[in-house]
Amino acid sequence: MAMGFGRKNTEEIKLEEIKIWECTSETCNCWIRDNFKSSQKPTCPICSSEMKETTKELQVVNNNSIYSNN
Repeated sequence: MAMGFGRKNTEEIKLEEIKIWECTSETCNCWIRDNFKSSQKPTCPICSSEMKETTKELQVVNNNSIYSNN
């Protein structure tokens, strides 16, 4: 009986230019997706520095949380 280890994943990974927030601290490389932020202008959850809005090509992930700001 053949196992499925050699099977190719048929689901295509969809990449898209996504809006993110990036930490402005030079010693921190934290970033969060815009649709996962906890406030309109978030502060870094790691070091509490200011964050700036930018974009990054990422896999599409939907945030279905009822607390989402979208």
